[in-house]
Amino acid sequence: MICSYVGHATIAISISKTQQSEYSQTMAQKVKSPSKLAHVVLRTANFRNMVQYYKDFLGAEASYENDMLCFLRYDEEHHRIALIAFPGTQPKVIGSSGLEHTAFTFDTLEDLMLGYQQRKALGMVPSWCVNHGPTTSLYYTDPDGNQIETQVDNFDTAEEANEFMASKEFAENPIGTDFDPEDLIRRLASGEDAASIKRRREIGPRGLP
Repeated sequence: MICSYVGHATIAISISKTQQSEYSQTMAQKVKSPSKLAHVVLRTANFRNMVQYYKDFLGAEASYENDMLCFLRYDEEHHRIALIAFPGTQPKVIGSSGLEHTAFTFDTLEDLMLGYQQRKALGMVPSWCVNHGPTTSLYYTDPDGNQIETQVDNFDTAEEANEFMASKEFAENPIGTDFDPEDLIRRLASGEDAASIKRRREIGPRGLP
């Protein structure tokens, strides 16, 4: 007999010894990983501003929207971001524990920087631009103070990225090297190869501020 916890109830399940052995072997394995990260839900006291910000920032449209709830999509998924205005929600306390940032990946460096230029035209400018090594990244701050990262992978394969993250260069500087996005755009416009631009400039040790 195996006891299974479901909700607030514990259910006793009668199974054979063979089934129990198979169950024990399965439970001893690593927990089954999900196939993808589906969406992020943000609670907000600034609902209308946040909805418009994310529509503009992501080029998203609402799958469903009312006065308290909005589901936003920008690809094949029914929603990637949801915003909820729970009654009594307080403004975000900057510096408190919780989600640090949400990241969105672009296919190419050109796409990443086109998005940068389009957001800049809407008054959205990054607060931090950094080449982490595995990614070239631009960080933004939404109206509630949540951080958003837009990024492009610097390596063609996950194996190459994992190899870099196991290197002494990454151990010495796991944060990255800051860059000027306008300079990066000029380098792209000059015809410099994207792979060269994405290669991190090593600056020596760097930790958290």
